[in-house]
Amino acid sequence: MKIIYPLLIVLVLLSSCGDAKKNSVESVLDSNNLEKIRGKRTSLVEEQKTIDDKIKLLDQAISRIDTVKNVPLITTFKAKEEVFNHILEIQGNVSTKNLIVITPEYNGILTNVYVKEGEKVKKGQLLAKIDDGGLSQQLAQLKIQSDLAKTTFERQKRLWDQQIGSEIQFLQAKSSYDGQQESMNQLQKQIAKTMVRAPFSGTIDNIITEQGSVVSAGQSQLIRIVNLNDMYIETDVPERYISTIVEGNKVEVAFPVLGKTLETTVEQAANFIDPTNRTFKVKITIPNKEKTVKPNLTARLKINDYTNEKALLVPLSIISENADGEQYLYVVEDKNDAGEGVAKRVIIKTGKTQGDVIEVLSGIKDGEEIIQEGARSVKEGQIVKVLTVETIK
Repeated sequence: MKIIYPLLIVLVLLSSCGDAKKNSVESVLDSNNLEKIRGKRTSLVEEQKTIDDKIKLLDQAISRIDTVKNVPLITTFKAKEEVFNHILEIQGNVSTKNLIVITPEYNGILTNVYVKEGEKVKKGQLLAKIDDGGLSQQLAQLKIQSDLAKTTFERQKRLWDQQIGSEIQFLQAKSSYDGQQESMNQLQKQIAKTMVRAPFSGTIDNIITEQGSVVSAGQSQLIRIVNLNDMYIETDVPERYISTIVEGNKVEVAFPVLGKTLETTVEQAANFIDPTNRTFKVKITIPNKEKTVKPNLTARLKINDYTNEKALLVPLSIISENADGEQYLYVVEDKNDAGEGVAKRVIIKTGKTQGDVIEVLSGIKDGEEIIQEGARSVKEGQIVKVLTVETIK
């Protein structure tokens, strides 16, 4: 009998193992029997539901018995209305209204240069002289002939006024005198082209052609003259800023080479968009009392194209996006004296970005406590513990 009972136990165990193998997922799948497969799935679903119910009961018991709750630790900051200035950063080059390389209006030899480099000159001042090729002698001869024609005309006029002589003699004398005057005027204009004068007041920057050189009208570069008073920057701005960058916008201009920064404004914003690069011109006046800013100097521009006096700003890092493309962040509600509260997801609408922060147009209000550190790990309705309330920078 003692031997029979152990043998019976072994036989029962082997029989149950055999039944388990017959009912295993692998054996059911191998049977390729649809009814068996569906039946096995139904039993597994029922088993899973039973297990989930038991897990919930265990979680409730742990929550009731455990006095030290395992809640996420976070930091927050309070939304605060402040002035927000959106800045467009762009590069430009310095120009001046008065920078020119003077070319001659007359062909000939540059006989005289009356100025030197670095010399200040006034508008209309004589800078150089080109040989007139004998025009001055022709003018002297014309003057003699003109004086004779003038004397003849004046005598004929006196006689005609006394009704002496014929009208044709008077008209011939007048015509001769007028013709001589016109010839002199034309010759004087030609001679004036041999005089190189300053088109504006400024400084002689470079004597390009030396005295004694042969020059050609409209081609030879003689002298570069510059005036550093009327300086400006002209730059190309993308067309999306056409409505926000307008005359009067504040601009911060930095000159890296000079280590200098100054404040100015937009003088002019063009109304024409270049179809080739989709940009428009913006002109910015540059004060230059110290004369340190030079033409073609590179400048970095910060143009204030948008201002919100009561903006709510949040870090870009705390904003997420759901499957519908909506942006959201988390705030803390119902915070107790122990610093514990409930995380709530808030859908927001955002505006312009500046650096690491973004403007929130709707969804949060002034003074609301927003989760910062830990914002990516919390969930809707989760209990959280606030460690510190920080200040957004």
